[in-house]
Amino acid sequence: MKELTMRRRMLVTGLMVSAALFAMPVAAQDKPHIKLGFIGPVSGGNAQQGLGARNGFLLAIEQANAAGYPYEVEPVALDDASDPQTGVSAALKLVNDPEVVAATGHWNSPVALATMPVFNRFQVPMVVWGAISPKITEQNLPEITRVTPTLVTENKPLAEWVATKLGAKKIAIIADTSDYGTANTAAFETFFTEAGGEIVAKDLFPVGTVDFRTTLTKLREAAPDAIYFGGVIAEAGILRKQMVEIGLKVPMIGISGFYDPEFVTLAGAAADGTMVSYPAAQSNPKLEKMNVDYKARAFAEETSPYTKYAFDATNIMLAAIKETGVEDKEALAKAIRSIKYDGVLGETTFDANGQTQIPVAIEIKEVRNGAWETRPE
Repeated sequence: MKELTMRRRMLVTGLMVSAALFAMPVAAQDKPHIKLGFIGPVSGGNAQQGLGARNGFLLAIEQANAAGYPYEVEPVALDDASDPQTGVSAALKLVNDPEVVAATGHWNSPVALATMPVFNRFQVPMVVWGAISPKITEQNLPEITRVTPTLVTENKPLAEWVATKLGAKKIAIIADTSDYGTANTAAFETFFTEAGGEIVAKDLFPVGTVDFRTTLTKLREAAPDAIYFGGVIAEAGILRKQMVEIGLKVPMIGISGFYDPEFVTLAGAAADGTMVSYPAAQSNPKLEKMNVDYKARAFAEETSPYTKYAFDATNIMLAAIKETGVEDKEALAKAIRSIKYDGVLGETTFDANGQTQIPVAIEIKEVRNGAWETRPE
């Protein structure tokens, strides 16, 4: 009797499981599984930029999965710690996973330049969400596209603004010796002199320099109207603090590489008066919706300036995958480059080298009372 009861229970359970399986949508049962990769600094001094971008990447994938996307997409987010060697290790991990179809990567240009050959060799498409060195797209690797403007497109309007609106005629340049720093130095010097300004000094330091006092002391004699810094957050904060300590009371300016609350934390009260260029906000309903959705998702971190870039980069990959499938990586890379995507950044198209063609206008961000604010013009 007990055996008969047990058999009946097993039969009922089996029928319930079968009914549940038949109740599932066929598409959900048969949906193929793929992975998309993300690489950025989610630890270290630049983590806020990377975490905000990572969250934009995750949000795009979660929304696609919830909306019935034809693939079940698994996000794989890796840390590059703004370090080229760490970035290459992360890239190798992605390209050696056969389920990874494409990736979006990097805030730091030297890291992007280090990983690009990896993606190229394995023919895995990679959309750059943050790094802005011109060399990235100048190489015209077919797997590489970029949704952010280059540092050239930021330096030109900044140099013109400094010479005309800020009224600075003599500028001293300090930068790091990375590709990013040297490219910033060359671009700003060219555009500032074309606008009628004069570069009175140029000093380049290795990444990680913590003492600029000797150079800054010499610069007091050159009496620049401002100092242009061509590096990123950690060194920018140290430099600004030491400028004030030695009594070099002139503005520090730069492009958006150190537009970050961490800069204010590092520089402390000395941060006030620092000014950077930043691509002007182009509000549109899709950007507004992304911000609402981001808040509703309750990420542990606030948005960063790069959240929207990673969000669109991910959606561009998703749109191209939906169009071409995942079997032919060469066709996928071509589909990404040829896309016309209407997203939170506006209508993104890419030139023959994979560089976004969205026009760039800048606004000036200035630290006032310990916080970045948009400077009224």
